Amino acid sequence: MDHFLFQVDSEGDGLRLDQFLASMMETYSRSFLQKCIKEQNVLVNGLAKKNRYVVKEGDLIDVEIPEPEHLEIEAQNIPIHILFEDDHLVVINKPQNMVVHPSAGHWKGTLVNALMFHCKGKLSGINGMIRPGIVHRIDKDTSGVLVVAKTDQAHRSLAAQLADHSMKRSYEAVVRGVISESDVTIDAPIGRHPSQRKKMAVVKDGKSAITHIHVIRRYDSHTHVKAELETGRTHQIRVHMAYIGHPILGDELYSRPGRRFNLQGQVLHARKIEFTHPATGEWMHFETPPPGDFLKVLTSLDE
Repeated sequence: MDHFLFQVDSEGDGLRLDQFLASMMETYSRSFLQKCIKEQNVLVNGLAKKNRYVVKEGDLIDVEIPEPEHLEIEAQNIPIHILFEDDHLVVINKPQNMVVHPSAGHWKGTLVNALMFHCKGKLSGINGMIRPGIVHRIDKDTSGVLVVAKTDQAHRSLAAQLADHSMKRSYEAVVRGVISESDVTIDAPIGRHPSQRKKMAVVKDGKSAITHIHVIRRYDSHTHVKAELETGRTHQIRVHMAYIGHPILGDELYSRPGRRFNLQGQVLHARKIEFTHPATGEWMHFETPPPGDFLKVLTSLDE
């Protein structure tokens, strides 16, 4: 059982208990932390509190993370493109239209189902039975590279690299409109949309989110860009591009369908990831070119 102790500072003052823990413990999902609070594994000044408790500067918060639950996710023999694998981690090139981990309506056919079969269940248990091994994720309709932890030690190391921004991630996208600047940094906090629960949005009290955009090529009414993440919020690139008036082509949630190109989702690809290997200390670099549908869009824009 892992044990953590936090003292609330002025920056955390006024946050809900679950929000404060989520900001301090990015290794764990917010729903998992809410469950810990409900099961009284979180004490504030020695007392159990509810998720909605508002923390105050000086509060002492004691957190005990229980042992991972037994994994019940079905292992499925689904082909996956493996870029690298050892006893500690596996690096995957995820195709478009594949969900990363099970959730309501997607209990089968996910990357986790495939990994459970391929790795024979040997994945990190830190994120619970629904998201074993998942350190970070990419959206269903986003293709590209991601790293999965096989051990809890690897998971903690990779999550720490995400938190301190030493893990480097680079994406490519085609966005609507022509971006005039060669380089743009978007520094705008992201949180849940105030009225549309499936969406994220730039909101005043959201989590810090920074995206660096570099123009690769301009077309008549679109721009091919590289996006580098300094933080990793849900839908970050999609939200930030829509926020500056250049939504990603084909993004039905934050823009409109790309009917001209007969797209099945947003033209967004996780091209590159770099990190320090949790066991060997070696600097790891993995890169995958955009898939065929992405390249077809670029060819069509050339015509």
